Amino acid sequence: MIEGITWALVAGLMLGLYALPGKFTKDFKEENTWGLFFMLTMFVVPLVATLLIMKGAGEIYAAPEVKAVLPKMVATSVLWGIGVMMWGKAIHHIGMSLGFSIFIGTVILVGSLLPFFVDGLPPQGAFAAILVGLLFVLVGIVANGKAGMARENDSPKGADDGKGSMSAGIMIAVSGGLLATGFSFANAVGRPPLHAASQAQGNPEWVTALAVMLPIFLSGGVIMAGYFAWQLTSKKAWPSFGTPSFLRNLSLIFIMAFFHYAASAVFAFAAFKLGSVGNTVGYAIFNTACVVTAIVSGIVVGEWAKASGRARRFLYAGLGCMVIGILIISYGNKMAAGAPEGGEPVVVAEEAP
Repeated sequence: MIEGITWALVAGLMLGLYALPGKFTKDFKEENTWGLFFMLTMFVVPLVATLLIMKGAGEIYAAPEVKAVLPKMVATSVLWGIGVMMWGKAIHHIGMSLGFSIFIGTVILVGSLLPFFVDGLPPQGAFAAILVGLLFVLVGIVANGKAGMARENDSPKGADDGKGSMSAGIMIAVSGGLLATGFSFANAVGRPPLHAASQAQGNPEWVTALAVMLPIFLSGGVIMAGYFAWQLTSKKAWPSFGTPSFLRNLSLIFIMAFFHYAASAVFAFAAFKLGSVGNTVGYAIFNTACVVTAIVSGIVVGEWAKASGRARRFLYAGLGCMVIGILIISYGNKMAAGAPEGGEPVVVAEEAP
């Protein structure tokens, strides 16, 4: 149990910190940083990890049951890819603190409701707990939005830090969170056949996460590659890759890509170690650690240095509500999983996008 909790915390820290190195690149435009990041995290890191760790990759993806679900996985993974791309844009507009909390809050909110349309309602007590948790998450999202608007009002009029408006960034984060729930659907559809195929090749159970993530990441990455190729061309940003700081920037962005991808794999391992409570207790620890880490790191790097006390109070209230909501939702899922009747347990997104 202790080992599983520790790995869940590590996974949350990884996801909460993944975007931080991007703040220290030099002579790169936004399109250079995020274009290179998505190329690494969607293609290079997943392919290398899969080839090094997973046994029998060719046989796994050639299995008839796997080939039958791949089209559905690809379609919803494209939506997830667009959502993650918008997440990166939102972080540029509104910073790590708000970008993470609003995006992940939206994913949790919608991802918790989607199973109801597939598996039906859970037992009454579990359903009530999940709804209460969702209410807390919703209040947290609204409070974070108010924190962002208050922070923007605190800024000197006419100041231009190269970022877009706060309202635009919030809308991008929410829209991206909605689209990113495609990950949950692709995971739900692809996990059973991929798990069976992976086990048939003698892989440990946690390696199933790598098998699931590869088609999701590659499919979402195709959309991102096309988008950023167009952005780099239209913004005339290709020459920025020739900066003397390229190797330094590449190292920083590789750390971003590694943390982003590894967070999901480490959480899958944590859930495996936690056993029957992996997707409830582990999920709560993972997401709570991620949101708290992102907000604290945003404060540390000065995102809220000029914000008023009112803006900070909204931020802290939003964070508190989201943490409470995540814990209550996880408790509701645990109740549903332990119920003798009522169908399959309601499981929110197992891995963050």
